[in-house]
Amino acid sequence: MNYKLLFPTYRNRYRFIQRQLKRWQPAGRWEQGLNLGAGEGDYDAMIAGHCRQLTACDINDADVAFAQRLNADVANLSYQVENALDLQFPNQHFDLLVSVDVLEHVGQPRRMMEEVGRVLRPGGLAFITFPNLNFPATYDPVNRWLAPVGQPRLRQGAYAFGHDYLVDPAEFRRWAENNQLEVIEEHPLSGYLVGLLEMYWTGIVQRWFKANATNLDKGNDDNSRVVLRPSRREPWLCLVTDAVLWLDARLNGKGKYSVGRGFVLRRI
Repeated sequence: MNYKLLFPTYRNRYRFIQRQLKRWQPAGRWEQGLNLGAGEGDYDAMIAGHCRQLTACDINDADVAFAQRLNADVANLSYQVENALDLQFPNQHFDLLVSVDVLEHVGQPRRMMEEVGRVLRPGGLAFITFPNLNFPATYDPVNRWLAPVGQPRLRQGAYAFGHDYLVDPAEFRRWAENNQLEVIEEHPLSGYLVGLLEMYWTGIVQRWFKANATNLDKGNDDNSRVVLRPSRREPWLCLVTDAVLWLDARLNGKGKYSVGRGFVLRRI
């Protein structure tokens, strides 16, 4: 099963992309889609259902190889190993681009947004999520306290998962504008309740059980860890996760502070 769907923050990102695909799909399907930073391929079958052809890419060749096996039955899906800062695709090639929590890993997020603007056709849409610089104190109280006093960050909480930096939504908007990407919508993803429920322990779990736990170009698997890989089956316990997300959304509303942000962009 895809055990990651049981984690509220992951489930929230997945449902955000799912909703946007259904809401914005043109008559028929998108002609050419790109999943930029596809990781283990968890999203690919879903995205491919809305495209005539989907290309999924990632910088980690082991993740790409696993994703190919996971989604071998999806006929309109192809894979490539790609660097998000130097994509080997023609200008204005895609009319849909999805990128889920990739921007915080590439080292040069502004450069990645240049590539997003370059490969999208005018009128094409991008659905992008990233971890929010303005995260709730309930999610990571230590780093929230350290930030104003300029102390070194604790490599857990908001700065687990291989996060060397988080993304400021205001700065993201400027990157988008500079690359002819119009912000249509912005959504907070996971508030104070989800933050409290996932405080610190999720980063530790990922470190010990997820293949390529830091989400970088090379995996860090070794024989001392139990590595879990997902399938496409959705656990029935997702009903519990969905109930938590429903309550969290009502408590948090449209607040500034959220674990992540989700954006809908249109190439001008």
